[in-house]
Amino acid sequence: MTSPYPTPSRPHPAPRYPPRPAASRAVAPNPARAPRSGATNVGARAAAGLVAVAAVVAYAVVWRYFVLSAAGQQLDQAALRGSDYGRGRLWELGEPVLDVVSVSFVVLGLGTAMGIALLRRRWGLAVQVAFVVVGANISTQLLKKVLLDRPNLIGDWGVGNTLPSGHTTVAASVAVALLLVVPRAARPVVAILGATYTAATGVSTLIGQWHRPSDVVAAVLVVTAWTALALAFTPSSALDRVPPGRSSSYPGSIVVAVLMLVGAAFSAVAAAWCLREVAPAGWDMTDLAETTAYVGGAFGVVSATAGAFAVLLLLRQATSRPAWL
Repeated sequence: MTSPYPTPSRPHPAPRYPPRPAASRAVAPNPARAPRSGATNVGARAAAGLVAVAAVVAYAVVWRYFVLSAAGQQLDQAALRGSDYGRGRLWELGEPVLDVVSVSFVVLGLGTAMGIALLRRRWGLAVQVAFVVVGANISTQLLKKVLLDRPNLIGDWGVGNTLPSGHTTVAASVAVALLLVVPRAARPVVAILGATYTAATGVSTLIGQWHRPSDVVAAVLVVTAWTALALAFTPSSALDRVPPGRSSSYPGSIVVAVLMLVGAAFSAVAAAWCLREVAPAGWDMTDLAETTAYVGGAFGVVSATAGAFAVLLLLRQATSRPAWL
């Protein structure tokens, strides 16, 4: 028989284990904020340090062969004599390029680069570009006028040591400073323009017989060493801030760098062929041989400049990327 009174409901037994808290939503880091101190790409900084060491070693090789050996001095001197041919018309193009280079140009270029960095609120970046420009230009003058000497091994006119080129150092350091401070998307264009201007300055010094090819290549290596060293110690305030939803990769920079490296390789092969044709060089060389040496030196300048700016572009993009991106 069914009871007329409702049966009291049993209370639900207490759970054996306390309920798990709801999983908290993972919060992705906001790329628009400045990364924490030390949030830099360690691998990229290590690569920059290796490039700095490689540039110093390459500088030592250039100096030992083209300054401390008779064969190197003779080859360099043949390229210098070869610039006599066709100099009048080329000098009309080269002289205005060299006239730009001055102390005021360095100050203006450095001030512009630091101003861009400060407007972007990259305090560490402003220090970086000052380190590169001042360090490269001071070391060039010390190496050329104080620390190194050019022994007279081939009986040429004793003009003293001219390695590395001061004009090329100025042009390359200012161009690199702008490469460091502009936003990520603009760096490939600045790298191309900077390499073109630096190569034009270096070749113009050959046209005017102000410098030998090895002087220009050494100057590019000096700037490369200082820039890579600065990038190896990139502070967190110099890192890029990528807006939310935008990729932090840099395929455009990779394409530009690869194209510049291909150009550098082609120019290096052309330089090697020209210099091989005139080796061993001597004072009794024909006009054609001296002109060939001169063209080979110009190709060497283009190769060193294109290769250096391609590598520095990739290093800047890599070291400016926060580690958590």
